[in-house]
Amino acid sequence: MTRREMLKQISMAALAFTLPTSINSFKNYNDMNTPKKFEAIIVGGSYSGLSAAMALGRSLRNVLIIDSGLPCNRQTPHSQNFITQDGATPKEISQKAKSQVLKYNTVNFIEEIAIKGKQANNTFHILTASGKEFETKKLIFATGIKDIMSSIKGFSDCWGISVVHCPYCHGYEIKNKKTGIIANGEMAFHLASLVNNLTDDLGILTRGKAIFDPEQMAKLNKNNIRIIEKEITEIEHENGYIKNVIFNDNSREPFEATYAPLPFKQHSDIPELLGCELNEQGYIQVDTMYRTTIEGVFACGDNCSRMRSVANAVASGNIVGAVVNMELTNEQF
Repeated sequence: MTRREMLKQISMAALAFTLPTSINSFKNYNDMNTPKKFEAIIVGGSYSGLSAAMALGRSLRNVLIIDSGLPCNRQTPHSQNFITQDGATPKEISQKAKSQVLKYNTVNFIEEIAIKGKQANNTFHILTASGKEFETKKLIFATGIKDIMSSIKGFSDCWGISVVHCPYCHGYEIKNKKTGIIANGEMAFHLASLVNNLTDDLGILTRGKAIFDPEQMAKLNKNNIRIIEKEITEIEHENGYIKNVIFNDNSREPFEATYAPLPFKQHSDIPELLGCELNEQGYIQVDTMYRTTIEGVFACGDNCSRMRSVANAVASGNIVGAVVNMELTNEQF
């Protein structure tokens, strides 16, 4: 054996000796050898999921985050109303959070899609699209919700850019612009009352006969809020920024931004398949500590709250992480 070959073998042996054999060796890899059993599995690795993982990682809990890599706000240019991160892009916040969370040695991350879940012998099993299966005693869903896009041409291209859902998340950035509200009835009235403070040029696009009671109509008139009852056929835009709203009579009107509350569905059906109940609005039913109706299963972020914001997602995930750690402690101590 030559000296070079000998040195190479010694180097390889040293490398094998120093490679970690614990759960940490699989951190952030789509590796078929990832250990199957964890103290907690978090399905969804955006803001609430990462926040829960940080709390658990700081308590040395062996955690797996399973994330699809497709956050619902991926089309939004900037995130607002989150202190210390105001104006950052959603991707910047998420990447920074992930880098910080994965510094905790017991937190693991794989980019996968969880497709099935089952419970057996007080253990939860999660199966991914690639066929990997993982086990855990505690299961956290940070899966968010999926907006059901309007069929209006151009609508989805503008979603999160100039067609937005929340005045707290986006209102300041579109202040003083000609603004529409694509809604009717109680929701339209509620949004109009909030948005009226942000612009003097506001119209409600009801897409049909307006549904307001006399008191609501009087308030809308008092605040000079126009009501447009024509059906919308297209949102004309440039790179997601509205130029005109086109109606079914071929007329058009320039707008710079619109609000549009959308129906939604749960992004993952696994919680329901496990028996987690949904409330009347379609959110996962949780208590004040974010426990679902199935013992050992938790939910945080947009999938269980109408307060759809990065700040709220982070806060709820932080609480869930602490509660899950407390339950594990009570079971093991």
